Amino acid sequence: MERVREILQAHVGRAYAPYSGFPVVALVEAEGEVFLGVNVENASFPLSQCAERNAVAAMVLAGKRRLDRVHVYSPKGPIPPCGGCRQVLMEFGGPEVEVVLHGPEGEVRTTLGALLPLAFRL
Repeated sequence: MERVREILQAHVGRAYAPYSGFPVVALVEAEGEVFLGVNVENASFPLSQCAERNAVAAMVLAGKRRLDRVHVYSPKGPIPPCGGCRQVLMEFGGPEVEVVLHGPEGEVRTTLGALLPLAFRL
């Protein structure tokens, strides 16, 4: 877990967050591989992209379809994914998938099911 934390901290500076000043980096573990994403803001706020969704996009591009674990880091503290990201993560994982929220002072562990108990499913 310490190696994951080092990777997250090393990449958070690549986030593009000039408007909020709230950089976030996400790492998803899928089928033995890791995929990173950072948040990318835009002056037109609705066009901004969350780190979690960018990590999932990298995972999908690599041909993976099943999340094993999710990590989110911000120097602002352990923060949970937004509602939209929770639903996207649930698309590729189940309620049992572990989510580790990292911050400078430590981490919080939870599951996708705890974060999104009434996920939309077809």
